[in-house]
Amino acid sequence: MLSFFRILLIFRWHSRGPWLAAVGCLGLLTPSPGRSADLRLWYAQPAVQWNEALPVGNGRIGAMVFGGVVRERLALNENSLWSGAPRAYDRVGAHRHLPEIRRLLFAGQYAEAETLANNELLGERPLEAYQPLGDLQLEFAGHDGAAEYRRELDLDGGVARVRYRVGRVNYSREIFVNEPDQLLVVRLTCDRPGRITFAVRLARSEGADVAILDNHTLELRGQADRGKPSAGVKFVAQARVILAGGKVSRRDDALQVEAADSVTLLVPMRTDYHGGEPGELAARDLTANRSRSFDQLAERHRVEHHRLFQRVRLELPADEALAVLPTDERLRRVRAGGSDEALMALYFQYGRYLLMSSSRPGPGNLPANLQGIWNEDLNPPWFSGWHLNINVQMNYWPAETANLSECHEPLFALVENLRANGRKTAREVYGARGFVAAHRTTAWWFTSPAKGLTVWPTGLAWLCQHLWEHYRFTLDRTFLAERGYPLMREAAEFLLDWLVVDPATGRLVSGPSHSPENLFLADGNSRRNSLSMGPSLDQQIAAELFDHCLAAARILAIEDEFTREVRAKRAQLAATPIGADGRLLEWATPYTESEPAHRHLSHLYALYPGTDITPRTTPDLAAAARTALDFRETSTEAARRSGTSAVSEIGWSVAWKAGLWARLADGERAHQNLQALLARATFPNLMDLYPVKDKPGVFQIDGNFGGTAAMVEMLLQSHTGDVHLLPALPAAWRTGSATGLRARGGFTVDQSWRDGVLTGAVIHSAHDGVCTVRSANSFRVGDQRSRSDGGTHMVTFAAKAGARYEISPAP
Repeated sequence: MLSFFRILLIFRWHSRGPWLAAVGCLGLLTPSPGRSADLRLWYAQPAVQWNEALPVGNGRIGAMVFGGVVRERLALNENSLWSGAPRAYDRVGAHRHLPEIRRLLFAGQYAEAETLANNELLGERPLEAYQPLGDLQLEFAGHDGAAEYRRELDLDGGVARVRYRVGRVNYSREIFVNEPDQLLVVRLTCDRPGRITFAVRLARSEGADVAILDNHTLELRGQADRGKPSAGVKFVAQARVILAGGKVSRRDDALQVEAADSVTLLVPMRTDYHGGEPGELAARDLTANRSRSFDQLAERHRVEHHRLFQRVRLELPADEALAVLPTDERLRRVRAGGSDEALMALYFQYGRYLLMSSSRPGPGNLPANLQGIWNEDLNPPWFSGWHLNINVQMNYWPAETANLSECHEPLFALVENLRANGRKTAREVYGARGFVAAHRTTAWWFTSPAKGLTVWPTGLAWLCQHLWEHYRFTLDRTFLAERGYPLMREAAEFLLDWLVVDPATGRLVSGPSHSPENLFLADGNSRRNSLSMGPSLDQQIAAELFDHCLAAARILAIEDEFTREVRAKRAQLAATPIGADGRLLEWATPYTESEPAHRHLSHLYALYPGTDITPRTTPDLAAAARTALDFRETSTEAARRSGTSAVSEIGWSVAWKAGLWARLADGERAHQNLQALLARATFPNLMDLYPVKDKPGVFQIDGNFGGTAAMVEMLLQSHTGDVHLLPALPAAWRTGSATGLRARGGFTVDQSWRDGVLTGAVIHSAHDGVCTVRSANSFRVGDQRSRSDGGTHMVTFAAKAGARYEISPAP
């Protein structure tokens, strides 16, 4: 039996327009009874592998909860725990070789150009990495006969729980990371007095020592890559044991709890990345919370967590027979070809939960990296850093649309932190103004092009899209004036100097550069080439950044030499070409892809996450983008079936495709990719999977965020300036509702639908301004009836700050 939101719309009219007078039992705003179960991941057994454990975090501190019965493991992370240190990597004066490299590329001498670029432009490759802090271990003697086991992650509460029975005693644990008080909190209880007995340990595989500070406090103190040339930050974790009943004593390197009624563990974690002695900082966290009870800590956590998480609700068709199954069993059924739209809704909210848990505003907080904040490897895949050619950007695609705008802040700080080194790299490597970064960076704000990779200097310009989008959603003029525009301007200054004239066309192109991680064949030669002039991604990013700078300057009433230069060079930019077969081309020349099923879809950037290509405003380019995407997907499926490539199992690529199809208003193709994301690129704990040959895969968090963002794009779009309701609704989501999604212009949107047709919506306006609403079917806003426009129906009205506008069907 399917369970849906029930909708009751009660109208009242104000002289300024319609507004919601009463919501009472509105399913549009309130979940149906029992729906909280849909916001839990749960399992009938402990985690064995790290990718089965459940994540908790507060943006700085993270833990993976295994839920073991005899031996519980909490794998600990602190987001500034990096090996390495600041170093200079720039090849000073490398820019003198740029004219020759460009000449060779324009002449089609790709091998010679790449050899020269590799030898003269690329500096040493940094070796630092994001590392785990260690483990909190709890050992329960005599619990190996446990029954009635349940392990869960409550997304709404931000709490991981473990429950089981040993004999006639029921045991439970609650684990959360408190953001207001910066503590990992573990609570152990049972329903019989004096029955909690266990040992507490802190451990790390290398580079750390354990000490017992007193009868209630353990300390783990160490350094990333201690004793190695790549030694990095120093760190401390402490574990404070607070008893109700029973006693605690020292046992070797552990604390032994005996016969307690309940126990609370408080675990602060600190590094010296931002300065200060980490042990003193950790002790300060404990001292600041000495007088707070567990209930007080839990309530402070709950209030802050709900402030963000409960802004958005999503209801999709739910099969109650599936809803009662463990999450891993539901996922297995999807892998076998089944459908589970409520699991997809859970995945959506899980993405929001992960962003909240890995990226929060705060002094010095670092952005979500390739694994968010959760990593168990001393030498993690791709150093678990920030990759600027899709991955870190995708991490933040849902930040604005899924109503977590504050969580965007650490990414803006990253752009600012790249400024000093980026200016030096721009000047000394490229001979340009402004600032720049290579395609990846670390906690030491590395910006140089590096050996083992190649030249690609537009990642920082891509990051600037997030600055502009934050303004479009919030209309925060102070942010634009003081942070957004200055950063965008300086990134654009680099491009103004970087672009050169293509002698064959007279247009401005970027180069030497590459289309991220893809290679091409030229002139019938079997050699795979990377570098070229004017790859489509670079051209699209440059056009977008120039447009955003000019738009921001108009808002801020700025007209100067910079804006005049941007305007002139924007008019000279080479456009993205369309090939003879109707495809949007990845390079300026119709080369043959060495891997037609490649995971990156860089040439489709202007469709998504960019905004310059849309079916309504640029139909020819949109058609070419569709042809290119269809070709890439067809090639991917052929490669997957032949076993020659695992590209279709790469989560972030599948998520990107879902978003691209949503922008093309093809809900069915978008849904197919979301189904593939769950079926082929998701671990049992719903974390995103990146396939690795001969291994079960590694975790990358970007696919989780990309999947969440794509689902918003299917339900609500606003990139053209209009609020488009249900633009790419698939048949599988025939009935449902979504509340709290965000649209550009400062609008929050609630909407419901049945049998694929909008049944009602409410638009909340945070600012005065013009609001244009679009929908596939006719509707009313107050006494205004929609008019037909380009295959949709639309209404434009003047919105007032603080007002709510109801939309109802107009038969």
